[in-house]
Formats: sequence, structure tokens, C-alpha cells
Amino acid sequence: MEKRLFFVLLLLLVSYVGAAAAEKPNFLLILVDDMGFSDLGCYGGEIDTPQLDALAAGGLRYTQFYNTGRCWPTRASILSGYYPHQIHRDKLPDHAGGNRGRRQEWAKLLPDYLNPLGYRSYHSGKWHIDGPVLAAGFHRSRLVNNQGDFFTNAGNRLNDRPYPDDFDANDYYCTEATADHAIECLRDHQQHYEGQPFFHYLAFIAPHFPLHARQSDIDKYRDRYLGGWEVMRQQRYERQQQMDLLPAAALSEPERDLRPPYDFPDAFERLGAGEVKYPLHWDELTAEQRRFQATKMAIHAAMIDRMDREIGRVVDQLKAMGEFENTVIFFASDNGASAEIMVRSGGHDPSVPLGSSASYLCLGPGFSTACNTPFRKHKTWVHEGGTATPLIVHWPEGISDKGALRRTAGHVIDIPPTIIELAAAQRPADWPEAPIAMPGQSLVPTLAVDTVVEREHLWWYHDGHRAIRQGDWKLVSSKNQPWELYHLATDRSEIRDLAGSEKDRLKALQAAWNQHLARTIEFVSESP
Repeated sequence: MEKRLFFVLLLLLVSYVGAAAAEKPNFLLILVDDMGFSDLGCYGGEIDTPQLDALAAGGLRYTQFYNTGRCWPTRASILSGYYPHQIHRDKLPDHAGGNRGRRQEWAKLLPDYLNPLGYRSYHSGKWHIDGPVLAAGFHRSRLVNNQGDFFTNAGNRLNDRPYPDDFDANDYYCTEATADHAIECLRDHQQHYEGQPFFHYLAFIAPHFPLHARQSDIDKYRDRYLGGWEVMRQQRYERQQQMDLLPAAALSEPERDLRPPYDFPDAFERLGAGEVKYPLHWDELTAEQRRFQATKMAIHAAMIDRMDREIGRVVDQLKAMGEFENTVIFFASDNGASAEIMVRSGGHDPSVPLGSSASYLCLGPGFSTACNTPFRKHKTWVHEGGTATPLIVHWPEGISDKGALRRTAGHVIDIPPTIIELAAAQRPADWPEAPIAMPGQSLVPTLAVDTVVEREHLWWYHDGHRAIRQGDWKLVSSKNQPWELYHLATDRSEIRDLAGSEKDRLKALQAAWNQHLARTIEFVSESP
């Protein structure tokens, strides 16, 4: 009966896409930076996110969706459909790559697939991909190149050129300006390209450090987190359980000895006595430390709150254009919340209000652990805390199962094949031949019904951290540490390591991880 229902729903979706071929869907791909799995209200958080919660209520929430664990590899994957290592955008042992790596000529991004079909492609926000934006097929771009101060436009680029000197930046705040550009692009599209579909890549920097927010937004959350990270984490977990979001996930114990992934000892001197390196028990902190940490979390929350409101303005513009119903909206984060602590850019002035332009704060491991509830570890690691992201998909004309959960495992490499299928796009014949197919799988079947997307495996390698997921089994290790083995169907939080009792499975997954690595190294060696 379930199979029959699945095929009926799938046929209805396919027939809809075919009937609407003359009116192709628009796409709005929203990617945010350093946001934890539980930060949104619809994923268990206490931060006010009514706009995204409404998109989730009218669309789908995916509970087992993944990124790469870091910003620039995720951005390469979500626009190309390839693992970042395959296109020189993350390092491999003894091979160049990473955030300075250059994609091969055949490794095109989504606009190059869509533009031949009449799409207009727009970019607003962070880039962190190799090459100029317009050269990647976008027609308009606002590139937020200044990632060290949310209160200045200095260093940012408009259509790959510096902003004019007379650019009006009064009362500037990056998240608002990013949404302003998106709205401007959409208004211009309606005026000059009405009837043509569009693809808009909206990449907010929030809530990435430095923690900068408007004072009025911070004040809203100022005292909300004085109860500490353990209380916040427990409350988020209880809400997740009430939502039936993660039925196989227990609340993992905070890793009290897990420090920031990169060591900047001078940062602690500059930040003062309120900063702490480890997620200690809240009652072990001094009163000064509790206030300092709670204020940092308040700024993080304020950044997400403001981002949600700006997304609401973009949605309002879609509605005003009459395009909301036929726009497929994707929302995800590029990695988990961050345990990093550093001081960069303009430095940190302890005499100014925290969260203002002259301050420089990072969330740190205590509240990062809570933001990644119920998972372990953080950004850069490839345990669930580093790689699990919310994924919201909203499309009124194409999703009838509104407000439902989708429990299949997915990855940002799945976004391009999904968009390509929905747009009925093809790889143009005059492109350089791609020596390898996209490893991602289309999520189109899951828009109709909660079905498993079949694949060989999902694979991770970043900064020496390693993982592979086959079905419900995940093999994972931190840098220079032994492999751990988890059965995610019964232990999504990676608490019960089965490496000692499932030795045959351990060996098989090790072999699969090594084989994928060897194939990738061989491939990139032959595809300079």
C-alpha cells in the first residue's frame, strides 16, 4: 500500500512538472553561515524565527541533511553538485586544494545550467568560491568581501567591482544590506524580465563571527541565556522530542575537554577574564564569565533573529511579484555552530558595547555545543555537530505534504541535481566533457513523499577529520584519532561507539572510505 501511494504521488509530481514546463519554477537558495542545527524555532530553538518557521510549516523539514562541515567546501558543493575535493575546493593528502583551489573548467555552477533555459541568475552575500561571480554565470552580484565588520560596506563588491565612493552606507548593517540587494534584483527582474524564471543565491554571513548585531536586537535577548548552556540545551532537546524531530537521538554529554579547533592564545588576553576555552559546567564560571558568555549568545540570537526578518522581507517581495507560489525555496547552513575563539580584522576594544563594530567576539565551545543540540562537536569536525544542518524546502505549487518531516539522508551535493531536474536542465553539448558524474542525488521524489534516496554512501574529509555514511551506519574519526562506528537509526547523537563489537562492519566501512579517497586522488591527479 505504501509503495503504491508513493508511485501515485510521484506520478502526480512528475505530471505537474511536465505540465508546468512552459512556466519553469524560480529558485531561491538561502545559505547561512555557522548556524547550529537547533537554532531555528522549527528545529527546537528558542530564538524568534517566525519567517523560517512559516516556510517550514508550509513546506518540508529534513532531519538528516548534511553539509561538508566548513564554509568554502559547502559553497562549492551546493552550487556545483560535486564533493569539494573533486573540484580542488578542499584539501586531500599530499594534494593542493582548499579555499584557494581553482575548479576545473568542466566544473560549472548552477547558473550555467539554468541560463540557457532563459533563467536570470542573481547572487547576494558571501561568495567564498574561486573566480569572479559574474564569470560563474550570475547576471548581478553583491559580494560581501568584508567579513570582519557587519557595520561597514568597505571592501564589498558590486558586480565584481568596488562599490562607488558615494555609495550611501548610512546606518549600514550587512544582513539588511544583503536582503536589500536581493529585493532590488527581484524588483528589477519584475520590471525588465517578467515572464523569465530566476535563480537567486542568497548567502547571508550571519551568524558567523565577529558577533555583531544592532543594539536593539541584542537587548531583546540580553538576559535570556543567563541560565546557561546546559539549561538551554536541555530545553531545546525537549522541544525537539515534542516535535518528533529526532526520535533516535539521545542528548549527548557535553565534551568538557573539547577546546576550540584552532589555538589563538593571544585572543584570550585581548578578550579578558570573561572568555573561557572549554564548555565547563555553568556553575563553575564566575559571575563575570556567565554574563560575558550569555551576552555572546544573545548577540548570536540577535543575528539570527534579524536574518529571519530579512528573509521575511525577501519573501514579501516574492509575494508582491506574484512569484511566491512558484518559487522553490531552499534554506540550509554551511556548517554547524562554531567553537572557534579568535580576534581578527579590526581587533577587540573591551571598552565598547559587546556586539558593536569595534568589538570582536566568537561564540565559543560552550554555547556552540548548545546550538548544535543534541549532537557532538562543532564546525570543522565531521561528527553530526559539525555537519548536520536544517534543510527547509518550500514550494506551494509543488509540495502538497505541507509541514511534514523528511527523514532520508541528504547532502548539499543533492541540491544541484534537484534544481536541474525541476528546471528540466541539461548539460550543454558544447561544454568540456565532465570526466565524472555528479555524486549527488535528486531530492525530487522526496517532495512528494518521505522516501529513502538510495546512494552508495556519503563521504567527508576535512582538516584530517574523516567520515563515511552507508545507510544508517556512520564511521567517523577526529584528526589523528581512532575510527568510531555508530548506528544512526538508533543512535543519531553518536554516543554508543560500536567499533569494538562490529569489527567486520568497521573494516568494510574503512575500506569504503579509503577506496573513495583513492579514487578521488586518482581523479584529481588526472583532472588538473
